[in-house]
Amino acid sequence: MNQLENDNIRTAVREQYGRVAASSSAGCGCAATSCCDASGSDPNAISMELGYSNADVSDVPAGANMGLGCGNPKAIAALQPGETVLDLGSGGGFDCFLAAREVGATGRVIGVDMTPEMISKARKNADKSNYTHVEFRLGEIENLPVADAVVDVIISNCVINLSPEKAKIFQESFRVLKPGGRIAISDVVATVELTDKQKGDMALFTGCMSGASMITDLENMLKDAGFDEIEIKPKDESRAFMRNWVRGSKMEDYVVAATIEAIKPVV
Repeated sequence: MNQLENDNIRTAVREQYGRVAASSSAGCGCAATSCCDASGSDPNAISMELGYSNADVSDVPAGANMGLGCGNPKAIAALQPGETVLDLGSGGGFDCFLAAREVGATGRVIGVDMTPEMISKARKNADKSNYTHVEFRLGEIENLPVADAVVDVIISNCVINLSPEKAKIFQESFRVLKPGGRIAISDVVATVELTDKQKGDMALFTGCMSGASMITDLENMLKDAGFDEIEIKPKDESRAFMRNWVRGSKMEDYVVAATIEAIKPVV
């Protein structure tokens, strides 16, 4: 893709999730052609289906959880008190607020999102619930507004698939992580090569599906960025809920949710 095509994709994604932030609906896109047929859906029920607990969905500011994920990155992040956590594509702040609970008052959580409406929503959520060690920054995850080597853990939930420049995300992630730092990501990956028609369908792209990369391609991107101990684990059981994201599309035959983990070497 050329830069203009990349910018067009980012614009479409930004506009779609701006509408999500402004709506009271749940799910990616808030329409039938999205990552869930979310009209009238309960975001807490969606998140609990994805692996969050009742306490997780109950203990965050109202409106922070919009049911946008495809898994629970906190479940694999093993967050520790005092750590600095960066959330790529932080949305309304749901995973940031859960991370803040894990790292405690001595820790720090940074959320980055390219959608102004999401950043505003997240900041309001943080302010009304007095999350003083959580901040939200407007920016692209391919060009992170974060200094070098200051982050212990990077989390993300169903966002990297929406980028047309995934390799840059992993390069930037490597840059901002401390030596020994780690990534713990839930995302959508392709298990079968998508067709050109699927890749060109912007509704499928903004719905978290046709932007998915093959697992081997993601592994190579992570290796090229410098990461070690790379593990990408597809979750075949996710096909059951992905079948409802864009009903009748059969995209669940091509993509699944997965966990993505890797370490930045100490040396």
